[in-house]
Amino acid sequence: MTSPPPVLTPRLVALMAFATGLTVASNYYAQPLLGTLASAFGMSEAMAGFIVTTAQLGYALGLVFLVPLGDVMERRGLIVGMTLLAACGLAITASAHSVTQILIGTALTGLFVVVAQVLVPFGAALAAPDQRGRVVGTLMSGLLLGILLARTAAGLLAEVGGWRTVYWVAAPLLVLTALALWRALPTHREPSGLSYPQLLASVLRLFTEVPALRLRAALGAFSFAIFSVLWTSMAFLLANAPFHFSEATIGLFGLVGAAGALAATQAGRMADRGGANRTTTVGLVLLLLSWLPIAVAQQSLAAFVVGVLVLDLAVQAVHVSNQSVLYKLRPDARSRMTAAYMTSYFIGGAAGSLLSASAYHAAGWYGVCVAGGAISFAALVTWGLSLMRRTVTA
Repeated sequence: MTSPPPVLTPRLVALMAFATGLTVASNYYAQPLLGTLASAFGMSEAMAGFIVTTAQLGYALGLVFLVPLGDVMERRGLIVGMTLLAACGLAITASAHSVTQILIGTALTGLFVVVAQVLVPFGAALAAPDQRGRVVGTLMSGLLLGILLARTAAGLLAEVGGWRTVYWVAAPLLVLTALALWRALPTHREPSGLSYPQLLASVLRLFTEVPALRLRAALGAFSFAIFSVLWTSMAFLLANAPFHFSEATIGLFGLVGAAGALAATQAGRMADRGGANRTTTVGLVLLLLSWLPIAVAQQSLAAFVVGVLVLDLAVQAVHVSNQSVLYKLRPDARSRMTAAYMTSYFIGGAAGSLLSASAYHAAGWYGVCVAGGAISFAALVTWGLSLMRRTVTA
């Protein structure tokens, strides 16, 4: 094992948060462009939505097969290599001339931008125990900002130079970020003594050995499915009557959701003080309530904006609480815990995207809201039952 890592400085935390956001943003540039891509390649709305699903399925595969490597490989080299490969995926999408090429580039990008989920447990490993929740919250703020501001940046760049411009700008930015990470990150390895097959098998074993992982993975899957139900079909809603917004205007709605990132650091601090369960409860209640103003989007844009803000804040609060709880349970297996949790998280996201596109195609915006509300209710019931079982056991 290498010598103990240096103290995690504010500058390094900021760089890691930026890198986390920029890498994960690469999986979301397509969302405000779905209408444009559908027109350019003659796709239906459901097929355009499958681009988002492909990105999230690629991400899920990366979580299963790549993120656990953080427990056995030298992390700096792993992070830099994955970032560069993600840039290659963006370049393929930028130069695509068919739907197949877009899907290949999207899948490759999704596979390697899971580097964000190597950075988060790395930050947790470097942080002092009493600051771990705050550090995780800061990195997750970067992640949520990346997801949401990706839409704003993509809309603005597409308005200026077309949809390909988005990807031609993003690819070299990832290359520059990889170089900055190579210079700033400490070398760090925590060998587990496991072979790669054993490493993957141990991820599955964690689900049987850690009951809290099963619960938090389910809540994570529900919450990101809810998030994806909203954001996948939002471009269709805003591009059609009564709004007829441009790509740039649709992208600006990412700024509304970005305010939810403010919840991440606060949720992390509450977890450090033992308030993770309370934060989870409040977040799940807000997720359910947020669909009321979102449902009246076509009658009140102001209500819609409030609903989006509440939903994104609640998703982030639940997510950070989940991760803060899990990182305290098995310090020796943080990357594998992350892989197990985030695989469930992004499978939920992929299912939410697919459900959202289908619901919009079948029943319009109200169909999307019914789907999102139903998942929110299921998440709250799951959490409530777990609290009841815990009370009975006690």
